[in-house]
Amino acid sequence: MVLTVAIILALVLPSPANVIVLVAGAIGEVGEIIWGRRLAKRWRPKTGPEAMIGMPAQVVEPCRPNGEVRVHAELWAARCDAGADVGDTVTILALDGLTLVVAPGRVAAVPEAGPSDG
Repeated sequence: MVLTVAIILALVLPSPANVIVLVAGAIGEVGEIIWGRRLAKRWRPKTGPEAMIGMPAQVVEPCRPNGEVRVHAELWAARCDAGADVGDTVTILALDGLTLVVAPGRVAAVPEAGPSDG
């Protein structure tokens, strides 16, 4: 973005100023790329099963112990050893194949598996 603005300015400015603006724009673009890459490394998206652990789900078929829950707009097979009725909110504790292991209510903190970003 910085380089685009610098190129446009270089087209309308007189001779010595357009070169200075173009060089400053190139340096600014390099800084913008470095800054963007650092942000991208810091905020890695969570994907796969680890993204679902700790999320709330809505029971659509009674879980005694097996049933179905809705997570976002998806229906998942679920197992709830404590049992849950239709309409209850449960928390996803783990993923066993394509079956979610859930617990009734909302769990305050679920420990995440994997390395920390320390």
